[in-house]
Formats: sequence, structure tokens, C-alpha cells
Amino acid sequence: MKIIDKTPFQNEKGEIPLWDRLQGTLKYGQSWYTDLQAQKVIIDQLNRLFEKGFVLIRNLTLPGSEIVEPIILIGPGGVYVIHVTHLRGQYEAKGDQWNKRDNSGQSQPAPINLMSRVIRLAKALERYLQIQGIDLSFHVEPFLIAADPGMHVDTMRPAVRVVQSDAIKQFAASLIQAPPMLRYDIYDLADRIVSPRPKSEPAPQAGMPPAASGNAPVPAPTDPAARAHAIFNANEQARPLNPSELSFALQDESAQQAQAIPENLREPNPAQPLPELPVKRKGMSPIQWAVLGLIVLVEFCILVGFAFLIFPGLGQLLSFGK
Repeated sequence: MKIIDKTPFQNEKGEIPLWDRLQGTLKYGQSWYTDLQAQKVIIDQLNRLFEKGFVLIRNLTLPGSEIVEPIILIGPGGVYVIHVTHLRGQYEAKGDQWNKRDNSGQSQPAPINLMSRVIRLAKALERYLQIQGIDLSFHVEPFLIAADPGMHVDTMRPAVRVVQSDAIKQFAASLIQAPPMLRYDIYDLADRIVSPRPKSEPAPQAGMPPAASGNAPVPAPTDPAARAHAIFNANEQARPLNPSELSFALQDESAQQAQAIPENLREPNPAQPLPELPVKRKGMSPIQWAVLGLIVLVEFCILVGFAFLIFPGLGQLLSFGK
């Protein structure tokens, strides 16, 4: 399996230094780094199960937006968006609802509706592909995978397929055995997702001569319908990818917001535009500033400790000064 890793704040060695980890946490939320660790566990398993014919794109930020697609998996059977969660405990997935059970067995809406989140991620990728003129003829399928064996999910007609940690092999086998549906070359499609480009030129119709090389003029079609079709295609080809069409933001929803999923998201329709989502507030909250200050203080103490280790005479000098 080919893996394309676009994780933000990650260096060439695949590591995220402490300072970059802090910035990523402040930007993407407290569970960001923990989810990245959970992703690695699942990706390692999938990499062993998918030998060839699959491409995995990790943590791609869609151009012109703040949406980070956690895992995009492309195979002969389709295109999938996978969100890996590090959570553990008892949960329920009923339709588009995501509930957490307490020790008494009572369930209540979870702080973040993972079902709604994955649906929105799949819808965003579908829209992103449409802007590039990529018609999949099927919907991008969302999945939620639990990396922790301590997570148990009771499902009842879930809007998103939920895969628990002990069912990864069955999940991979189902994708391998899925009937081929993708009309595009898998690696070319992955390249177009990572590096968007204008819509490709339409293939010449059967019976029509190929376009002449050089600067020789191409004869215009004489049939009015064909001429109108050619003008329409020319306009589409001249239209480059406009990042502003993906300028919506994806936030962590509260339980009330997450349950109020529009009906059109439950039956995705590629011809219908995405609903507007609230724009993420810029700046840092007082809690984030406090966390930042604490990290800076810890790093300062570490540096002072290293200084005493490297220069043993420094402590004696300071003691003599007293």
C-alpha cells in the first residue's frame, strides 16, 4: 500500500517535536496528538493487510479550507474517509447519533458527535472532488475505527460504519473483496487529490479525428448541438480550481449542534452544495494561553537543568555568590 503522509507539524523523520506538538494541540484540539498516535496503530495494520492496489493519504488539509481529512483510502472498490478515534469506554451509534454510556448503563449524547464529524468529512471530500471535475459515480464512504481495544460500540443502523479494534482484518477483507467501481487510475486519483489541477480535457469521441499538433487550427463542429457542447466544455476547461469554494470550516460540534444534522447529510447528494458551517474563531482562549505558559515554564526548567549538568561549576559559582 502506498502511503502519502501530509500530517501538519511533522518533520521528515515522521516525528512531531514538543513545540510543534503544542502548536498542533492549540490549533486542532486537545485530542489531536492522541488521535495521531491512534492513526499510526491502525495504518500499520492496514499496511500489512493491503499489499497492492490501495493508496492511503493521511491528514491532508483541503486547499482553501481548514478541513483536515484524517485518512483518505483509495482502492478499486471506492474512496473512503476514515476517522480513527483513541477513545475507550461504552458507546452507542444509533443512526447519526453518538452516545456515551456511564457505569449505570445510562446513555447520553457524547461531547463530540463522531458520526456527524465523519459524515461531514466525507461530504467535504466529495465536494472537493466535484470542483476538480472528478465524477466518481458513487459516494465517498465514511468509516469510524476504534484503535483502543477498550472501546465497545453498540450499533443500531448507524449512519457511519463503525469498526472496532478486533475487526480490522474483516474490514480490510471486505474492501479487498469489494467489486471494482473506480473508473480512475488509483494512483492518478491520489495525485489529483493531493495536488489539485484544472479539469482534464475530455476524451475525443469515437469517429472524430484527433486534434492537430502544432498551431494548426482545429475545425469547429458544424452541428449546432455539438458546437454548443464544445463551448460548454471549453468554459469548463478554462475554469481553474477555486479554493474559495472550499472556504468552509469544520469545528468540534457540541452535542446539541451535532444532533441537528441536516436531513440532506443523511442521504448525501453530490448535486447539493454543502451547508455553511460556522467559521472557526481566531486567536487563543485564556486556557490555551495558560497551557502555553506552562509549557514554556517547563522547557525553561529543563534548559536550566541541562545547564547545571553541562557546567558543574555553575552551581558552585552561584552558591559562592550567595
